[in-house]
Order: sequence, then structure tokens, then C-alpha cells
Amino acid sequence: MDVLDLSRWQFGITTVYHFLFVPLTIGLSIIVAGLQTAWHRTKKPEYLRLTKFWGRLFLINFAMGVVTGIVQEFQFGMNWSAYSRFVGDVFGAPLAMEGLMAFFLESTFLGLWIFGWDRLPPRLHLATIWLAAIGTNISAYFILAANSWMQHPVGYRINNGRAELTDIWAVLTNSTTLVTFPHVIFGAFLTAAAFVLGISAWFLLKKRDTPLFRTSARLGLVVALVSAVGVSFSGHWQAQIMTEQQPMKMAAAEALWEDESSAGFSLFAVGDVENGRNHVNLQIPYGLSLLSTNTLDGKVEGINDIQARYQELYGPGDYRPVVGLAYWSFRLMIGFGALSALLAAAGLWLTRRGRLPAGRWAYRLAIAGIGLPFLANSLGWIFTEMGRQPWTVFGIMRTAAAVSPTADVTSVAITLVGFTLVYAVLAVIEIRLLLKFIRVGPHEQAEPEAPVPALNY
Repeated sequence: MDVLDLSRWQFGITTVYHFLFVPLTIGLSIIVAGLQTAWHRTKKPEYLRLTKFWGRLFLINFAMGVVTGIVQEFQFGMNWSAYSRFVGDVFGAPLAMEGLMAFFLESTFLGLWIFGWDRLPPRLHLATIWLAAIGTNISAYFILAANSWMQHPVGYRINNGRAELTDIWAVLTNSTTLVTFPHVIFGAFLTAAAFVLGISAWFLLKKRDTPLFRTSARLGLVVALVSAVGVSFSGHWQAQIMTEQQPMKMAAAEALWEDESSAGFSLFAVGDVENGRNHVNLQIPYGLSLLSTNTLDGKVEGINDIQARYQELYGPGDYRPVVGLAYWSFRLMIGFGALSALLAAAGLWLTRRGRLPAGRWAYRLAIAGIGLPFLANSLGWIFTEMGRQPWTVFGIMRTAAAVSPTADVTSVAITLVGFTLVYAVLAVIEIRLLLKFIRVGPHEQAEPEAPVPALNY
């Protein structure tokens, strides 16, 4: 592999690893805030116990997310300095706003929440966790605004070989951002809900604190089902924007080689990329046209036609992403998300009217289901970023031009191995910490003003 390939692998590994923590942090922040609100209004001790239990797990995940996110940002200077020089004026603006406004908001008020249980008035202390949760979601918005500019650049001009910001409002209200943000947030809530449900199912399976974790499980089921519906609708809107702005990505996701009206949604395809055709393609009739255009007879552009048009527009080159990767990551993303929704719907039915499933299989399915949204999120981002190739910034900068000119194979290979090993160690630490505090469980008796126990590393 050359420097470009190694740099892409390094950024991909660190980004996917970092994003394992992000959706869980976003979703858990709101769930913990909601539980504390329920305790503040009802004074029922079970809500306080749940607030502190899920709060500990939230803090562990938040800390790991911060550490891995810092490493990710270093790579813009190490491996992608040409990219940083070209887009720094535009890309840096939303990232600076995220750091100065959102991250300081969430970290400051999270600190007040941790140490303020026995020092702040209850209503003020409740406000701190809500402000921290709001800061977490605002932080996600600014980061998505930066990423969306790479997908659909707006509010800029090219001057002396660099992209210069001309309209920050256009960047922050990019149509790509406006559909991506709700999709990511609903995905985060689904991830946190599956996490809450799976761990609650473990306690129910062990018959520990059954009334407490039945409440927790029901909360996870409701949030999961509502989030799954939100993911579905927001994903539909995102697909329409993607079809308009990046038609090659949608065509690759469906292995659609030629322009087609009344196009079917592909369920399974075996293609011939070299010759630009499919040998086998099982479809749902009209499904792709409906997904992309909201009409049964809408026209969807194919890979071969887009490739010819891009060559005329951008010059000679191969503008196709890795079709097989785009195709299967798109399908698996949808499949894992759908399985999460089915699991939530089945769980709500099984736990209706105060019931609990009699068989152990239901609890084991819920525990296994923790991983489904994580897989869906990761595959969704792999599809989003790999489907944009060969562009780093769509239409104006190719990935090959973004890599650092001074980077060499040896240094990138060493850091790639080093980061991967460090992340493996962090994964062990994260899992051990989570398992430790899960096994401890909620405190048997929680005083209303008791402080949150510190994490023992």
C-alpha cells in the first residue's frame, strides 16, 4: 500500500472506533436527564437509582469518546495537511464553534452535575444535566455541519487555490446537514435505547432488582421503537437529498448501472463491475424510485451514465466508489436498523400490562440486540464516506490530492499500528469498566442528596 491507502485506513479505523462512543453518549445524555426529571417531579427513589446507575455508564462512555476524538482530529495535520490547507478556512469554522461553544457547555455542566449532587439546589442540579445533554447534541450538529460541507460544499469561493468561507449561515443550514442531523440523532437514541434494554434484560434474567429494571427495560423499548421510526423517515429524506446531490453514491448503493425510470429496490445483486452490469438482481418493484423521488415512475441515474457525465464535467478518471462496499454497507445498515425496530416492537408486546417474558430467550435476544444499532451506525458512516469517493470534498477536491505531501509509508504505517493497538487497549478498559459497574448495579438505598460515586480506575 502507498501513503494514500495507509492514511485512509488509519483515518477509517480511528473514525469508526470513535463513533462507537458518540451515539451512545448522545442518546444516554437525554435518557439520564429524563430519568432525573422523573425523580425530581415524583420523588420516587427508583428513578434516582436509575439516574445514577445509567449516569455512571454514561460518564465512562463520555470520557472514552473525548480521548478518541482528540486523536482523530490530530490526523488532519499529520496525514491530511493538503486537505487542511485547502479547506481550513471553511472546515475550521464549525469545528471551532463546536469546541468553543458546545464542548465547553457540555463539559462544564457535566462537571457541575457530577460534583453538585449535595451542593446545588435540586432544580439547578437538574438543569446542569439538561444543559450538558443539550451541549452534546449541539456539538453533534456543528460536527455534522462540517462533514456535510464535504458532501455538499456551499457558502465558499476558491481563491489562490484555497476554499474560503463566504457565508457561515449557508454552511450551518446546508440542506445535507438538515437531513443528516435528525438521522444521526435518532440513530443515537436507538443505540442508547438498545444499550439500556440489553443491560436491563441482563438484570431481569438474573432476577436482580426486577421491578426497577422492568421500568428501565420498558423505557428502552419505547425509546427504541420511536427512534427506529424516526431513523426510517429521516433516512428516507436523506436518500432523496443524496440522490439529488450525489447520484453516484445512490447508484452504487443500488448497483444501478443505467438510468432507469420506475426503478426497483435491489434486495440481492451479483454484479460485473468491469463491464458495468448485473448478472443477478432481485428487486422490489418501484422501490428505488419511491425511495429516491417519492414517485413510482421517478428516474434514477445509473453508474455508467453518471461516470460518462462526470468525465465530461471533471475530466478523465474513475468516479465510481467501491460498488460492492457501497451496496452491502447500505443494505446491512438498513437490515440491522430494521432488526432493532422489530426487537423493540416484540419487546413492547411481551411486556404489556406489567408482564415479563417467561422464556430466557427473550432476555438473551435483548442482550444480543445491544450490538445491532452500533453495527448500523458504523455501516452507515462507512457507506457515507466511502460512497463519496474518489472525492474528499465532493466536486472540488479528490482524496488523492488531500494527503500530506511530506508523509511517508513508514511513519504512517507505524502510527497506524500504534493507534490500532492503543485503541485495542482502550476497548479493553472501556469494557472492563462498564462490566464492573453493571455487575455492581444500582445502590440498594440511594439518599436523595448522595453524590455520584467516583469511577475507580
